[in-house]
Amino acid sequence: MSETPPNTLQYRFDGPEEAPVLILGPSLGTTWHMWDRQVPELVKQWRVFRFDLPGHGGAPAYPAGSVGALTDRLLATLDRFGVQRFGYAGCALGGAVGIELALRHPERLASLALIAASPRFGTADEFRQRGVIVRTNGLDPIARTSPDRWFTSGFAAAQPAITEWAVQMVRTTDPGCYIAACEALAAFDVRAGLASVGVPTLVLVGSDDQVTGPAEARTLVAGIPDARLAVVPGASHLVPVEQPAAVTDLLVRHFSTAWQPAFDSSTGQTAIPAAPITPVLNAAPPHPVPIAEIAPAAPDPQTTGRADSYAVGIKVRREVLGDAHVDRTLAQADDFSGDFQEFITRYAWGEIWDRPGLDRRSRSVATLTALVAGGHLDELAFHTRAALRNGLTPSEIKEVLLQAAVYCGVPAAGSAFKVAQQVIREETTPNE
Repeated sequence: MSETPPNTLQYRFDGPEEAPVLILGPSLGTTWHMWDRQVPELVKQWRVFRFDLPGHGGAPAYPAGSVGALTDRLLATLDRFGVQRFGYAGCALGGAVGIELALRHPERLASLALIAASPRFGTADEFRQRGVIVRTNGLDPIARTSPDRWFTSGFAAAQPAITEWAVQMVRTTDPGCYIAACEALAAFDVRAGLASVGVPTLVLVGSDDQVTGPAEARTLVAGIPDARLAVVPGASHLVPVEQPAAVTDLLVRHFSTAWQPAFDSSTGQTAIPAAPITPVLNAAPPHPVPIAEIAPAAPDPQTTGRADSYAVGIKVRREVLGDAHVDRTLAQADDFSGDFQEFITRYAWGEIWDRPGLDRRSRSVATLTALVAGGHLDELAFHTRAALRNGLTPSEIKEVLLQAAVYCGVPAAGSAFKVAQQVIREETTPNE
């Protein structure tokens, strides 16, 4: 592990070499050490493979901007050791990698456990704004608030050493890799593909998880044909850390009973799934908590029927301006303005903003300058937000406006500074 090529991941093996391989995937901001309490029991049956996300835990800082790219790096790492088939358990972002494996490489996956996972993690706006905050303030604000997202208040108060470990784990992550991981989560949405997951799946969630809680877990169970739900009481987002014995017990039971035989490439089919399991937690909660249930399938929110340029345009428009802005604008459209909204979506966003000749940072620079010149302050406000999400820092936006002051006029730039200052203050102030 002295060198980690850009297309692979930092890793470690534990357990007997002849045992089947079980992979443990980490959450955003964590390292492979989040699984330390599970490993002693798991290595009795499996060769455990753990990995770090790029720029996490001292791993080389080669950012990966999509879940697919992370999955490709994981497979490239496994290919170096001839590991073709394996079980996989992943937490949060690590769970997204597990779903990607099940959808794109089912022949390699013997069994799957998704922990604190979701087919879509919040909204794209939330993760892109988190990237803006990190780009502006560094990782310290995210690090200081991570225990609030990861643990119940009682656990955080009773375990100050683990709480401090969590803070330092985030604080020492490479900011660029963290931002790229936020972009990966912002773009991740597999709600329409869950029915294609054909591997036996355990969906495991903490009862008090406020990030990806039981509601998201039930969406996974409803969409995946062979999935079972385990709710661990008294745990929040990093449930393997907060309730290690319960999680270990559930993983052992799942992977012992639901390890699917090899995928048959000649027929494209897998063997009949194992019979349903009934996970048992180590300690019963004070009140009965359901640990295996299937919810009715949620309706597919995807819309279809638009031409390609409109589909591309609405995707780019949402990525640049944010879901909230686009939803609000489209909701206000009526018979009079609807054609105009379709026009700009199709041509401004589906063609000009999607052209490969300039990256989005450069297009934001050009757009801000043009809006200052035209005195379009309303649009300047939401394009300042877009510029931050496209990777411009507040200092760079200031330089753009100073440049515009020379060529577009001082009064126009003065008005622009007032608008941009307010937007930057709103977007880059961490939520305490």
